[in-house]
Amino acid sequence: MAYDERLARFRQAHLNPFNKAPEQGERPDGGPPTPAQQPDPSPGDLEGTLDLGLAEDHFSRPVGLILASDVQQLRQAIEECKRAILALPEHSERQKDAVVRLIHLRLKLQELKDPGEDEPNIRVVLEHRFYKEKSKSVKQMCDKCSTIIWGLIQTWYTCTGCYYRCHSKCLPLVSKPCVRAKVSHQAEYQLSICPESGLDSQDYRCAECRAPVSLRGVPSEARQCDYTGLYYCSSCHWNDLAVVPARAIHNWDFEPRKVSRCSMRYLALMVSRPVLKLREINPLLFNYVEELVEIRKLRQDILLMKPYFITCKEAMEARLLLQLQDRQHFVENDEMYSLQDLIDIEAGRLSCSLTEIHTLFAKHIKLDCERCQAKGFVCELCKEGDVLFPFDSHTSVCTDCSAVFHRDCYYDNSTTCPKCARLSLRKQSLFQDSGTEADP
Repeated sequence: MAYDERLARFRQAHLNPFNKAPEQGERPDGGPPTPAQQPDPSPGDLEGTLDLGLAEDHFSRPVGLILASDVQQLRQAIEECKRAILALPEHSERQKDAVVRLIHLRLKLQELKDPGEDEPNIRVVLEHRFYKEKSKSVKQMCDKCSTIIWGLIQTWYTCTGCYYRCHSKCLPLVSKPCVRAKVSHQAEYQLSICPESGLDSQDYRCAECRAPVSLRGVPSEARQCDYTGLYYCSSCHWNDLAVVPARAIHNWDFEPRKVSRCSMRYLALMVSRPVLKLREINPLLFNYVEELVEIRKLRQDILLMKPYFITCKEAMEARLLLQLQDRQHFVENDEMYSLQDLIDIEAGRLSCSLTEIHTLFAKHIKLDCERCQAKGFVCELCKEGDVLFPFDSHTSVCTDCSAVFHRDCYYDNSTTCPKCARLSLRKQSLFQDSGTEADP
């Protein structure tokens, strides 16, 4: 009966006399009814009774505790708010309000537990060079604890080398060295397709953090990295997708596969590094991929154009070679490829862009610059036709003296090269003259 009396007082205090006439049993002066006149609550009134009780017992106290600085009190308020959410009707407005209050309480608790803003701007951990982030609105995930980084109230850091992100409180727990250090010391790919050795070889533990894992998901799901073939826990393997170099080189397969966080960062740093020598790794690839043959011919022509540019003042002032600044290895050799080169070749982007650059370079040498035009060749075999350049498609170059001829003329007279014969006669005459001067 004590509960009924308190409920009746609450209803009377919130009763509007202008909207509803006094019910039977109520006193005219507005006082509460006698216990004998109090009707028992019906089953239909349970929802309203529950809402009133929760609004009085649970909502008021967490609101007051949001400003509290005691962690224990905030935890107690969070537990009470959880119980209130479970007791309230689903999808009701009161339950939505309770969820919002619970979020505020948890943010306040995290703010009290998180280190303050007096953290240093630079932290060095296992070759990681962490910088304190200033952004407050960007939503990120911590690579260590796999939870959300609340930039508004939490301090977080990013490694400038491998872009590893984590909370300030997670920095002492980082156990994996910076991937950029591995890229600098040992820049090479794993070229075996998913070299799986079995979960038993890892002692049923994560390959990175050594947490227990199993294929059944108890205590943690074992996820395989398609690049290394090893198994990782869900905290170290987020099912990130990346192109695997071994599949691209051996099968010309560029479908993204699931890789671990560590492998994903390593592949992201290595994607533009020219470390793949396709002629040695898979020479048969040029027989099946026509685009590779086209790219190789364009690269060879660019290498033949390079001597013209480095000896031409106008080309140096125009910085024509900077057209390939994103692919510096294209002006150094025609053998090394990066994974990004192969991805762009398969997508058709590299062929188009390299053809445009090739056309621009040829236009400068053959049409725009008189100095470069003067460095052309005349076919000494037929002594006819236009000025020839070594990168023209209808020419052939002597491997000994680098003289340029028409392709048909060179193959018809392949036994002799006029320039080589002339240089040989000149050497013999110089040798004879030096021998005559040496005699008494």
